[in-house]
Order: sequence, then C-alpha cells, then structure tokens
Amino acid sequence: MTKCRFQMDTTDSKASVVTKVHNIVNESTSHSCPSLQQIPLTSNPSLLLHVLSSYGLEPKDLAALEVACQFFRRPAKFEPDATLSLPELAAYDTCCQKAIFKSMEQKEKDSLKQRCGGSWKLVLTYLLVGEKNYHRGKSRVVAGPGHTIAVTSKGDVYSFGANSSGQLGLGNTEEQCKPCLIRSLQGIRITQAAVGSRRTMLVSDTGSVYVFGQDIFAGLEFAGDYTSSPKVVESLKGIFVVQASVGGHFSAVLSREGQVYTFCWGHDARLGHHSDPTDLEPRLLSVPPKDALVMQIAAGNCYLLMLVYQPTGMSVYSVGCGEGGKLGHGCTISLTIPRMIQQFKTLKVKPVSVSAGAFHCAVLASDGRVFTWGWDSDTGCLGHDDKQEYVVLPTAVAGLGSVKATYISTGYCSTFVVTDNGDVYSFGCDHSRNLGVKADVGEDVRIPKLAANLNVSLNEKVVQISATNTWDWPSRSQNRITSECHTCVLTESGRLYSLGRGSEGQLGVKLAEGQKIRPAPDGVAIDLD
Repeated sequence: MTKCRFQMDTTDSKASVVTKVHNIVNESTSHSCPSLQQIPLTSNPSLLLHVLSSYGLEPKDLAALEVACQFFRRPAKFEPDATLSLPELAAYDTCCQKAIFKSMEQKEKDSLKQRCGGSWKLVLTYLLVGEKNYHRGKSRVVAGPGHTIAVTSKGDVYSFGANSSGQLGLGNTEEQCKPCLIRSLQGIRITQAAVGSRRTMLVSDTGSVYVFGQDIFAGLEFAGDYTSSPKVVESLKGIFVVQASVGGHFSAVLSREGQVYTFCWGHDARLGHHSDPTDLEPRLLSVPPKDALVMQIAAGNCYLLMLVYQPTGMSVYSVGCGEGGKLGHGCTISLTIPRMIQQFKTLKVKPVSVSAGAFHCAVLASDGRVFTWGWDSDTGCLGHDDKQEYVVLPTAVAGLGSVKATYISTGYCSTFVVTDNGDVYSFGCDHSRNLGVKADVGEDVRIPKLAANLNVSLNEKVVQISATNTWDWPSRSQNRITSECHTCVLTESGRLYSLGRGSEGQLGVKLAEGQKIRPAPDGVAIDLD
C-alpha cells in the first residue's frame, strides 16, 4: 500500500505543498481507511512520519524518542530501507531538504552517513551545525581591511570601500563609498563570502568559488597582478566548496565532505604542505583522525582553526604558526599537522563555533560560555583583564557573567559577543571607535562591556557582527593598524549598520569632509533580507 505525507516548503513567502511517497513493506491493502480522527497516530506511520519531518525537530529530539519508546525503535518498514526507524527516516528526509545534501550522489550520501557514525540523525547534526556557522542561505556581511562585502538572503552581492586591487569585484579600481551590486554575478547565487588584504572570495550554492582582487592567495606583502571582476577558481573545480576563509599569507576552503584545502604559505609545512606563496593549487590538509569531518574553518594570521565533528562529539583543531599561543595547546610551538585542543576535553566543554582574529581566538560553547586565548597585544581583546601578553590555553571569559552567548566574532584586536536576547558585548581596542561602547576616545576595553551604542541605537535584535580581522600591510605601517578597523552589524530584520573607520568608504556611506571615524552605528542602504 502506498501512503502519502504532505510537507510545507517554506523556503519562500508562498508555501507550497510537497508530496513525498513511501511504500510500506508487506502492508495489506484489503481494509478500508477510516477517518484520521478515529486512528491513533501510531497506527498511521505516514502521518506520524510527516509530523516528525515537518516541524524542525532537532536530531537530539529524534534520538530521545528512540530512547523513550520502543515503538520509535522498531523498523518502520518503509521502502527503500525497511530497517530504519521513524526517527531515522525523519532525519533522512530533513537531510534531503538541505541543498548541500541534495546535490550529492547516493553513494556520497551513504559515505557521509558512515563517516558520521552510521546514523542519519548524526548526518543531520553535521549539516545543521555547518549551515549555522557559515550562514548558508542567510544574509551575511564581512568587514575586511578597508572594504566590505555584503551577501543578501537571495544570493546577491554588494561591495564598498577601498578598491586599489579590484577587491570590490566591480570591474574597476575606483573607491566606492556606497554599496554597489556586483552585476556580473547576477544569475549566480552566492551563499558565503570571505575577505582579506585586497582580496575577496565568494562561494556559490553550487559549490564554485569566485575570486577577485589580488591574483595570489597569500595576500599581504606578496603584491602582484589583480583581477577586478569575479572569476572561477579553476583548480577547485570538482570540489564542492561550502566555506572559504582568507588569512594572513594563505587562504583555505572547506568541502561539503568535511575536507579542508589550503593555498600558499606552506613554509616549513606549517599548513600541512610545502608550497610557494604564488602557488594557486589547493592542497588537501590532513586532519587526523581519518573519520573526522570539519564543520567550520576560521583563518587567522598564519594559522587555521577548525571545528571538527566526530560521532563522539565536536572538538577544535588548530595548525600553523604558534606564536603568541594562538594555537591553544599551552605553548608557542608551531604545528605542521592539525592537533586537537585538549583543553576543551579537560574542561568538558562542548564547542559549537570558532572565530579566528589575526592573533587571538574565540570559541562558543554549547552552554553559551565564551573561551578566548592567544595574543592580547595589551588591548584587552581576550577579555580577561589580567594584562598578560598572551594566553596559551582556552580560558572562559569570566566578565560575561551569566549571559548566554549565541554568536562570536573576533577582529584584529577586538572581540564581539551576541547574547540570546540580542544584546551585544565587546572588548579590546577601541581606537577607531569600532566597539560600539561609550568610552573615551582611544580607550581600550579590557573586560566585556555592553555595547550601548549598538543596543540602544539599533533598537532591534542583532544576529551577526563582523569586525575587521586583518590589515593591509602594503599600504599601512604597523603602528597604525589598531586605528584602521571598522565593524558591520546585521539585525534580525535584515538591516545593515556600520561604525568605526570609514575614510575609504568601507562604512557604506560618505563621511563629512575631514571626518574619518563614525563612533555610533548608522544604516547602510542595502536590504539584505
């Protein structure tokens, strides 16, 4: 007998009915079908499966059903796999609603299932955490050293700010103080963006990577030719990319299969391979153990953080230059092979998101706590208020008290935390008034402080913040680095705001003559929703 279940597709404003059909194995078709009001849900598996699949149940909720009730542990006897339970089928159907999963061949799906521990519920966990961390399908803004990239929920891309190497992707090198749509990308849906020194990388919904700006992936002082219009990275064809990240001296991409590829800065194999700064070939980074799946990457200055998924739980790995303790292993030694940061296991902390600044790091835990480590640079960007030059192990930010964080962002010498009620806390260098706090000009904020200028001025919930996390070495002296930062803020309604340094147009508005800094957030004329 064939039974149908109906699901609402809410990916756009007009809900459409999607019909999925499952065949129940060996079920008699001789009886008549009474009304639904007369049938317990347990006697109508298709209807129950519809409920489990359609209401956004978390994988842990589906697992709890199997633990609590023998009925949910029994095989549901649906084709094509009659051995799967209803929660497993619901998890599989939810996975099938994800664009990344739908694009896979069946053998790739089965391989992913095995790497995730042999359960569709674990596959769903992997997909959901990844989507959340790189904001796939949602609007997003990225603040770079002198320029800003904004991606709308529909996949359009706007750029503004400095453009000396064509890093705005507009086909020219003219500075722009107002958001400009990258028209050459129309018809291509962009899902994620990464920026660095005079360089931009974009990821499309089909897994392609587009770049513009400096032609080499190293950036920084390795100046060379540039491209002012988006072009596909040919060497990544055949790899379905879901996230890109640009760091100092190198770039990295993450594939949908949880593998990491890096470009450039293979000096002494610090990023897992030997390569020249001008090398444009992606190199696969070996992340032990073999069953590890990387869910998120974050590139800093000569180092890389990775949020790694295994059936036993999530952990954080790091690799690259260890100067300033930014690898989090209790020392300043550099690593050529990624290593798990054991401190989280020791503290029994479950990491769910990572963020890499130039020289310091932050991790968001499942319980809402924030952990930081790395180089403090006497600015307070770690939020520990102990004036140590650097911290070599992840340490909880005590100054956040009992607030529950839901989002973190590390800048060059700053850190931002968004809480579950939409409040924003910030700490670190405020020389360009980019922290959003009411502080004296040039005053560093050593412990977390409520960003009153953001919370009061915006009057709505903040969902994402991006702070400049690198700098443009070719045209900046190091003693000016801390005064060249800006911050972009995205609210729940899709409105974009900016504050901080804006002399090159990176705030998305033209400042008054003689004005270089905007201390309070103001709106940018883009509708990102």
